[in-house]
Amino acid sequence: MKVAIPVWDSRISPVFDSATQVLIVSVEGGKEISRAIAPLSDEVFLRRVDLLLRKGVEVLICGAISRPLANLVASSGIELIPRMAGNAEEVLGAFLKGGLPDPRFLMPGCCGGPRRFRRGQERFHRGRGCNPWHS
Repeated sequence: MKVAIPVWDSRISPVFDSATQVLIVSVEGGKEISRAIAPLSDEVFLRRVDLLLRKGVEVLICGAISRPLANLVASSGIELIPRMAGNAEEVLGAFLKGGLPDPRFLMPGCCGGPRRFRRGQERFHRGRGCNPWHS
């Protein structure tokens, strides 16, 4: 299996839509086998998803992601774990141990209590669900 994490410095890039590079890690039996960095220079959503598919990515762990791009990723068959933040190595380690999503890696403001979203009157409360597409 291959896991992709958009990175900026040593952290998960805040927004996948504008990330400039992605760490791609090959995993077998829960252990890292190899890794590579691939540039994400193209802003066209279809080309970003196509790059992930060409690299054989099965899981994308990212920070914020726009709804259109999230829909493209999901419809391509790639598992999406959004709204993650922090040190990319720590998040990858948690994933390899089967520990994602983990509240300590949630982006600030995610599921932090009652929220009202611009579209509709949906409310999400801690423990009752989270809207991972809200940015």
